[in-house]
This record gives sequence, structure tokens and C-alpha cells, in this order.
Amino acid sequence: MQTVISKAFPVDPSDIENTDDWLGCPTPLETCQHQLRMYENEFDELNMQLQQARERIFKLVEMHAAATSECETLRAQLIAAKSEAADASRRATDIETKSNWELMAKTRHISELATQIRILNGDNPFKDPFPHQRDNS
Repeated sequence: MQTVISKAFPVDPSDIENTDDWLGCPTPLETCQHQLRMYENEFDELNMQLQQARERIFKLVEMHAAATSECETLRAQLIAAKSEAADASRRATDIETKSNWELMAKTRHISELATQIRILNGDNPFKDPFPHQRDNS
């Protein structure tokens, strides 16, 4: 049975969906080839992006290794500096302690000499040189 779209051109209903012979419409083979080219282009683009990502990752790994190495170097320097600071502090404490002992020894010696001078002058070394004065008013 033929459907008549216009009186001049009778059309078979199965031909209504068949557009293969229309001008400018791709054939199924052309459509598949076009889709294949699109997939190939996408695949190439993804491969290029993957390669760039790998290069960036490699650079980041190198940067991390360099930073880790520098960190270890600085950590070693810090440990050495802390050790030197502790040694310097210990030496300073030793010097201060020795200096204090020497000052105390000299003060004691001066006190002994002052006592001997008072004895030689005929003074009582144990007498208070500044007696307390009472207020008699």
C-alpha cells in the first residue's frame, strides 16, 4: 500500500525513514568513520594530557626530593647548632661558677687581711666598727 504525500509523488511507508539517498546526509559508514575519527582525536588528546601530567608529577617528585634533602641538611645543621649552644652555655656556666668562687676567695682573703690590719693597729677585730647609738632625746 502506498501513501500519497502529494499527488505527484507516491511514497512507500518504509521509505519514509530511509534517508540514505538524501543530499548532504552521511551514510551509516560515513557516520561510523566520523565517530571513529572523533574517538581517535579524543584518545590522542587524552594521551597528550596524560604525558603532560606525568611530566608534572615527575617534576613534583624531583622538587620533593630536593626539599627533603634540604630539610635533612638543615635539620643536621640545627642539631649541630643546638649542640654548640649547649656546649657554650655549659662553658659559660663553668666560667661564671669559677669566677664566683674566685671572687668569694678574694673577698675572704681581703676580709682576713683587714682583720689582721685591725689586730696590728691594736683594735679589737670583733668589735663593731659602727656601734649603735641610742637616741637620748
